[in-house]
Amino acid sequence: MKRILIPLLLLLAACTAKVPYGETVTLDRATLMDKIRGGWYGQTIGCTYGGPTEFKYKGGLIMDEIPIPWYDDYIYDTYIEDPGLYDDVYMDLTFLETMLKDGLDAPVEAYANAFANADYKLWHANQAARYNILNGRGAPESGFWKYNPHADDIDFQIEADFIGMLYPGQVNKASELSDRIGHIMNYGDGWYGGVYIGALYCLAYVCTDIPTIVSEALKAIPEGTKFHSTIADVIKYWKKYPNDWKQCWFEVTNRHANDVGCPEGVWNGFNIDATINSAFVVIGLLYGEGDFLKTMDIATRCGNDSDCNPASAAGVLGVMYGYDAIPDVWKKGAERIKDIPFPYTSLSLEQVCQANYDLLLQSCQQKADGISFAVEAPLPVRYEQSFDGVKPVEKRVLKKAFTTSVDLPFQGNSIVVEGSVRKTGHADDSYVASVTALLDGQEVESFLMPIDYIKRKYEIFSAYGFASGAHTLTLRLNNPHPDYELYASEMVVYDEE
Repeated sequence: MKRILIPLLLLLAACTAKVPYGETVTLDRATLMDKIRGGWYGQTIGCTYGGPTEFKYKGGLIMDEIPIPWYDDYIYDTYIEDPGLYDDVYMDLTFLETMLKDGLDAPVEAYANAFANADYKLWHANQAARYNILNGRGAPESGFWKYNPHADDIDFQIEADFIGMLYPGQVNKASELSDRIGHIMNYGDGWYGGVYIGALYCLAYVCTDIPTIVSEALKAIPEGTKFHSTIADVIKYWKKYPNDWKQCWFEVTNRHANDVGCPEGVWNGFNIDATINSAFVVIGLLYGEGDFLKTMDIATRCGNDSDCNPASAAGVLGVMYGYDAIPDVWKKGAERIKDIPFPYTSLSLEQVCQANYDLLLQSCQQKADGISFAVEAPLPVRYEQSFDGVKPVEKRVLKKAFTTSVDLPFQGNSIVVEGSVRKTGHADDSYVASVTALLDGQEVESFLMPIDYIKRKYEIFSAYGFASGAHTLTLRLNNPHPDYELYASEMVVYDEE
């Protein structure tokens, strides 16, 4: 596969190994739209490319001899047959549509309500946040780790691409918007994943040197955080092993792949944490060396969330080099779906590009010779870390179904119980379980658990940071029904570090 060739116009309009901080950059309208189209089409192509492998390789890389399918109509067929794959894109569009309605300065509540009341299925930090919002716990508490066990998960990372694309060269403005939207569903390293990806896109508008934007974007993340150290290690081992991405992958995975938050990922090869998946985006970019296929392929073969990671990597390249520079083999299928609205939205791929362009003008200046913007040096966002002071000490399989109550003894200072409401008969989805949680006989929380998958509670119960010691958690079902049961599948216990 041929390497992307950078048009001379883009070379003149951007830098090669230096970001023009403090300078005003002007891009002619055609070049700007080409970059925007490159970003959105690149993201869509990358998501499709990695789709067949998503979470099929957990904790391991995908070896070179394992083929990844592609043919001219692959995007079209996937788009029609598996539209849910494109949550990377239609999640972005929920927020983009809110902006089109209420402007770039739309209140956080507008974004949160649009997201929480959408008809699509959600998982992990997104679904936990949706439940929180629908049950009265709004942003930013909806994403805070004490109320969202998935606060460090990848969710905002895969939804922040559009933020960077709205603010060419303006990393700090992008970070401000990331602060508002990202804390709807994430906190700490989960939030940093989106801040970092947004910064990569911002800088891709004005710099064509991949190692430079990878390092410069990291300046938006505070030092001393797990996220910063993880990406810094990717850069370190890329320099040490410049021709061996698998060795870099091994070194970084060995040091940073232990998940603390997501209960499913604790002591498991499954890892949906933003730190390690952002690392895979960066491995793809650095070792891909500007080649579209090589970048997507490496980001995919790093495993775990292997559709989201090539989507962001390919989107960054698309902004950097523009749509016209993407090899035709990848664009054929995308051209067939460009006027079909994405699922759960009113926007097609081409309409998204135009909407992005129109919204971008609100943060830039229109001049006779094009669109101008001042390039900002990245400033670190505030320091925050999830699951501070706790570490997993036990993971217990439960497989307990109950219609009255269940007692769960444990030793620690935090606990998460996974599970759901299940049907036992031929019932509908209208039932909402009423549950009370008691710790050592004292009520700590009463809550509702809808069986409706869209509105479900992602875990039965979570609580962090109470006194360390021997405890008993009691879960009591207040409104038993013969056609339903509460099923506790597993629990994770934490204690002081």
